[in-house]
Amino acid sequence: MPFLFHQTKFLTAQIDDYLDTLSEGMIVFSCAVADYVHGEDQRFQERVKSEGALEHKCDDLRRMIERHLYSHSLIPESRGDVLGLLENLDDVINTAKASLLSMDIERPAILPENKEVWIELATTASNTAESVVLAARAFFRDPHSVSDHLHKVYFHEKEGDHVAEALKRRIFAADIELARKMHLCDCARRIDNVSDAAEDVADRLSIYAIKRTV
Repeated sequence: MPFLFHQTKFLTAQIDDYLDTLSEGMIVFSCAVADYVHGEDQRFQERVKSEGALEHKCDDLRRMIERHLYSHSLIPESRGDVLGLLENLDDVINTAKASLLSMDIERPAILPENKEVWIELATTASNTAESVVLAARAFFRDPHSVSDHLHKVYFHEKEGDHVAEALKRRIFAADIELARKMHLCDCARRIDNVSDAAEDVADRLSIYAIKRTV
C-alpha cells in the first residue's frame, strides 16, 4: 500500500519531521537522566531546555498537520485515526518532558549504589518510545509491517516494568528515611510512565493498522 499521504509531499515531510523530533526527544530524555544521575548538572539543565523545545516543536508540527488535513480535505476515511495517533504520540514526549521537569524541580537524592539502575530505567523507556516511533512510521508507509515493530514496544515496556520494580525494591531496602524512599519511588514511576505512554500508542496503532489492511 502506498504512503498514506501520497497526495502531498508537504504533509509527508511534516509527518517525517514530527516523528524525527519525537525520536530526538527520547534520546535527549535518556541522556538527561544519565547526566542527572552522574551529577552533570549543567548538561542536565541543557537537556531539560532541549526537551522543552522539542516538545514545543512537536506541538507546532501536530497543529500544522491537523490544519493541513482539514483545509485540504485529505483522507477523510482515516483522518480521525491519524489525528488520534498524533495526539497519543504527543503524550509520550509530554510525559518525558514532565518527568525531567519534576526531576529538575524536586532534585531527588539518588543513592550511589543505584545509579546504573536509574540509567537503565530511562534507557528502557527511551527504547520503548523509539520502537513506537518506528511502528508509527510503518503505519504511514506500510501498515502490514506495523506488527514487526509493535512486539518490540511491548518487550521494552515489560523490561521497564522489571527494572522499575527492581529499583523500587532496592530503594526500600536501603537504610534511609521513609519520605526519601517514597520520593525516589515516585521519581522512578514518572520515568517509567514514558514506557506506559508508548505502550498506549502501540495499542491504538495495532487497531489502526488492522483497519488500513482489511
